Amino acid sequence: MEQAANNNVLKALDGVLQERRAASGDSSYVASLYEKGLNKILEKVGEEATEVIIAAKDCDGEEGQDALLGEVADLWFHTMVLLAQQGLSSSDVLGILDERFGLSGHVEKAARS
Repeated sequence: MEQAANNNVLKALDGVLQERRAASGDSSYVASLYEKGLNKILEKVGEEATEVIIAAKDCDGEEGQDALLGEVADLWFHTMVLLAQQGLSSSDVLGILDERFGLSGHVEKAARS
């Protein structure tokens, strides 16, 4: 997929996640997460992060790669739910990554200290 198409997917998902903030909890999974609050959203992010770690440890061959990609997609999704709950979006994260692009990881980390 091209970079523009990937950004369109992220923007579209950002839009849906924002719309669901105002929806009733029984209307969608995302709306139910918002209704349950920050702790539930954080719980899901932690759960998905753990599943990524397990999938990466078990990643062997195409089936393992597919499982890992699926778990990373779940983690990204739930992280995007968290961002939207906090009034942020994937564009905000992409902006930070863009600022860091081409910068040594050591230099970037030292600048944060």
